[in-house]
Amino acid sequence: MKHEDAPALPTAADFPALWPVPTRWEDNDHYGHVNNVTYYSYFDTAVNAWLITTTGTDIRDLPAIGVVAETSCKYINELTFPEQVQVGLSIEKLGTRSIVYALAIFRENDAALELAALGRFVHVYVDAKTRKPVPIPHEIRSAATLLVVPDAE
Repeated sequence: MKHEDAPALPTAADFPALWPVPTRWEDNDHYGHVNNVTYYSYFDTAVNAWLITTTGTDIRDLPAIGVVAETSCKYINELTFPEQVQVGLSIEKLGTRSIVYALAIFRENDAALELAALGRFVHVYVDAKTRKPVPIPHEIRSAATLLVVPDAE
């Protein structure tokens, strides 16, 4: 049952960046669809690949690294193998030591992108050696500003 006051689901146009990720043979589970935990892998792949590409830096070599402190996923439509998907990336909040990503997975269907899942990722930046919280590296912060949506702080 659909509620009339339910918020509209986002579309690909609501995300400043889209990152392509193909489903893989191993992603399907015994029930014939992409297993729920794999969606998190798509989110992680898209965020980090986008950061590496946009910064032009191997982010694994920075003195501070982003560790995942929180994740969530709301499943809308199932995915299967083989399919091409696009992960929508945006930032809800760009803090001093953390970034809150709002993410979405869209299935490519001819010329349309159909929503399959909504996700949230929180990266907290820590010193690569001590694992103590530190400010977001300049390279990451500069790239991240490109994903901040107008309603974000």
